[in-house]
Amino acid sequence: MLNRIIVMGRLTRDPELRYTQSQIPVCSFSVACDRDYGQDGEHETDFIDVVAWRSTAEFVSKYFAKGRMAVVDGRLQLRDWTDRDGNKRRSAEVVADSVYFGDSKPKDEDAAQSGNGNGRSGRNASGNGSNGRYASGNSARGRNTSGRGQSDGFDGFEIPDGFDPGFGA
Repeated sequence: MLNRIIVMGRLTRDPELRYTQSQIPVCSFSVACDRDYGQDGEHETDFIDVVAWRSTAEFVSKYFAKGRMAVVDGRLQLRDWTDRDGNKRRSAEVVADSVYFGDSKPKDEDAAQSGNGNGRSGRNASGNGSNGRYASGNSARGRNTSGRGQSDGFDGFEIPDGFDPGFGA
């Protein structure tokens, strides 16, 4: 069976990083995604909950903030739970395998650092064995979309000037 989902949208709030009792990082955030135009010509927006674990969780917490565009690659998970009143509930969320930047790095990194009040910057890094500087996840499919062809101190790879990643970045 196949359970794969790719979602692109803007974070609706700053990511929330927590740790399990065994000190495993887990990050929760939500992404706003526009649907195609409806019958009345208006966009409808879906708000999709996402959970990232381990190095992907730390990456999202460190480099993403409210309003930042994210591409989430993962699987859909349904959870059954009981609310405070004893009612049975069901929630759907995406468990992220990889999270990529869906927009360009902020032009003024200092403004990005101080603008959201949490010390996060717009600088890009990789996590969990990825050779790319612009993605985190369990694969080596990280992508550098800066098009600058220069290294900025990370152990990532260089992309030549004029490189087109093919997704309109």
